[in-house]
Amino acid sequence: MSKGLLIVLSGPSGVGKGTVCSALRKRLTGLVYSVSATTRSPRAGEQHGVNYFFKSRDEFLTMIENDQLLEYAQYVDNYYGTPRDFVEQTIEAGNDIILEIEVQGALKVKETFPDGVFIFLTPPSIDELRERIVGRGTETASVIDNRLSVAEDEIALMRHYDYSVVNDEVDLACMRIESIIVAEHCRIVK
Repeated sequence: MSKGLLIVLSGPSGVGKGTVCSALRKRLTGLVYSVSATTRSPRAGEQHGVNYFFKSRDEFLTMIENDQLLEYAQYVDNYYGTPRDFVEQTIEAGNDIILEIEVQGALKVKETFPDGVFIFLTPPSIDELRERIVGRGTETASVIDNRLSVAEDEIALMRHYDYSVVNDEVDLACMRIESIIVAEHCRIVK
């Protein structure tokens, strides 16, 4: 049995990672989603174990100490991380798994899994990114400014990825990512 692909989807906050990942999983029913752990508070409608594993700061720090995370990062005063065991077991079983994570975490995963497929999701423009973040209605003006500043730094790191996909329309972004996955499965390993 061949191993599955580790697909890492990341990009700046507000670019639509969650929306694209959700739509992609509906289109590719065999694609396994890796649920991340976080110390941030749940947003309206988010569920523990479905959207994230919501952890206290102390619980998260214990996971770090016990090497239970494939990667973790601190982003805008909260921790985010990927539980290691589930990802490794999924790949070994021959299933593709997608990680929807922040840029810092993606670069850490690349150190551990350089053969992963790293996709950077970009907004059509910075102005469009601002509109999306403001449109959420969940952040203060200072948090929005901070997220946009961080986004500019993250976009500069796109060169470390294998692919760049513009999220101008969700369906188009999904089709582009599906094409990448098909191509990666057809790759001749040398």
